[in-house]
Amino acid sequence: MTQFPRTIVGGVSLSRMIIGTNWFLGWSHTTRAKDDFIKENIADRRKIADIVEVYLKAGVDTIMGQIAHPPLAEGIKEAEDRTGKRVIIISTPAFPIVPETPSKGFDLGAVEKILDKEVKYGATFCMPHQMTTDAMVDRCTRSIRHMDQLCRLIRERGMIPGLSTHMPESIIYADETKLDVETYISIYNSMGFLMQVEVDWIAKVIREAKKPVMTIKPMAAGQLRPFQGLTFVWNTLRPQDMVTVGTMTPKEAAEVIEMSLSILDNRQAELQLQETRSKTSVKQRVPA
Repeated sequence: MTQFPRTIVGGVSLSRMIIGTNWFLGWSHTTRAKDDFIKENIADRRKIADIVEVYLKAGVDTIMGQIAHPPLAEGIKEAEDRTGKRVIIISTPAFPIVPETPSKGFDLGAVEKILDKEVKYGATFCMPHQMTTDAMVDRCTRSIRHMDQLCRLIRERGMIPGLSTHMPESIIYADETKLDVETYISIYNSMGFLMQVEVDWIAKVIREAKKPVMTIKPMAAGQLRPFQGLTFVWNTLRPQDMVTVGTMTPKEAAEVIEMSLSILDNRQAELQLQETRSKTSVKQRVPA
């Protein structure tokens, strides 16, 4: 099998496709019933391992999410044991924020406990979650308040710092202030789902970012079909940027891998299309 293209982030080689974890943990961005379905049917160590194994065999060895979550951590470990391949972990922990945080900074004792846990779970990259990053963005001073505290503590533990954000300002301000980060996580999809400004503006922010960008939600949490969603992101990102793709089954993982490779290679995907009765008239006849 063709191995997935790679990029370098902070001196580390990563697959340009990143394994997403929302579909493992129950965050569908759809309905509570969909969340419950995922938690009841997918959030299982063995099922997660089955999916991660497919990615690993294709050279997609990078995963992103709330890694300090037992079913996910156990599933990653089982997939590693099955394949003999190591998974590169991009963890996105949240850090406590209270009314005093913007003025006084983070509770460093609480931060250190969280970071020590990230080290225990084997994180290579530690990227404060959007709920932390975006709360600290200051449009008046064009800075991200006290984020240097987190970056320093992340570095001290041998992890690579980055930022997870839903705000385009986070990327711009971090670049302008030369914040010690190596990469960014940004929402990016053709639908504009959960994006705070128009798609072409986000494309510009990503294109002008001084560090590689890890994009998320390319299929707008299932609202875009894979062909449309993946064709857009792979054709509008830079070679150093990445796309995070989550799936709920091993077959889905195989499909998005092959579809992405075909888009990057500008060829027809070697996939059997789904069928319904309404497509009978557009199918080619088999020669007699």
